[in-house]
Amino acid sequence: MPLVLVFAFIFGCVIGSFSNVVSLRFKTGKGLNGRSMCMSCGKTLTWKELVPVFSFAVQKGKCHGCKSKISWQYPLVELTTGLLFVLIASQSLKYATISPAVIMITLLYLISTCILIVITIYDIKHKIIPDSLVYTFDMLALISVFIGGISIIHAPHLWTLLAGPILALPFALLWLGSKGTWMGLGDAKLVLGIGWLLGLNGGANAVILAFWIGAVVSLLWMFATYRRFKSRLEIPFGPYLILGMYLVLLFGIQVLDVGILKALLVSYI
Repeated sequence: MPLVLVFAFIFGCVIGSFSNVVSLRFKTGKGLNGRSMCMSCGKTLTWKELVPVFSFAVQKGKCHGCKSKISWQYPLVELTTGLLFVLIASQSLKYATISPAVIMITLLYLISTCILIVITIYDIKHKIIPDSLVYTFDMLALISVFIGGISIIHAPHLWTLLAGPILALPFALLWLGSKGTWMGLGDAKLVLGIGWLLGLNGGANAVILAFWIGAVVSLLWMFATYRRFKSRLEIPFGPYLILGMYLVLLFGIQVLDVGILKALLVSYI
């Protein structure tokens, strides 16, 4: 079992390195086939300079050619992805038997993680969530709803299918009412997938955690930069939603019971 987790970490770090490349080249017209190079001097990097985490540490965070500093984004994304792969693999290994359904769900989680890492980086840099990425995540989340049981494919509960649209609707209304100034439509699309992936209760908890964490981080940022603070501060909310999702998915953190919400919806319907 430890070997599986070691492999998961190494593989996750490699995927994290690839995610860095994808996020930097996405919608720039550059393909993924070209060799990696230093962003400052244009030096083509050798394989020794491309080993995830290790190369950054050995080079002391500097390019061998021009000695310019390498962004901490690279090792942080690689380590984060490796850790997420380990945590997802650990969740799967807790089952008494590794059934085909468990394998399929695990693969969906890992593939979704690759996409969500790129979404996180891109949203932080450009304050937008690309449709192609979030729609792919939504599709994978919807597929996960139909996986489970002995026969692998099963009919999901109605509330599981409705979880995505119910949680995404308030975000869509915020976007519509504010004409995109309060909330981006990409956040609503992201919550749609989170609702399908976690269900109504888990999805609601992920959203609440995202708002709490986002509020705390924003306040700390405002206090730290109060002299340079601008009246209009655009904060990407996608990363907080993704963080909330993983806190619920991997650690089962619950801050809200939506049983009352279900009862109200049933009575209304």
